[in-house]
Amino acid sequence: MFAIFETGSKQYNVKKGDVIYTEKLDVKEGETITFDKVLMVDSKVGTPYLKGATVTCKVEKHDKQKKITIIKHKRYSRLLKRQGHRQPYTKLVVTDIKA
Repeated sequence: MFAIFETGSKQYNVKKGDVIYTEKLDVKEGETITFDKVLMVDSKVGTPYLKGATVTCKVEKHDKQKKITIIKHKRYSRLLKRQGHRQPYTKLVVTDIKA
């Protein structure tokens, strides 16, 4: 059984036991979170969401991704700007899918 749900303006295709990384959620580690914006479960498609369908996940940890380096360079003007960024994320484990 698989499901497609929406969180943080992104859609995730998951099965029971999958590990996903989402944008940082305001939930403590070890707690469970239930998503009700389910777009599809197996062959059932919602318009836009399925009524009564939920995806339950357990929050495993909060962390930051690897650092990316942004470099802006303009030739002839001696402009070289360097900047780094680390995006925070939440690691989720899918525990249950209900249609």
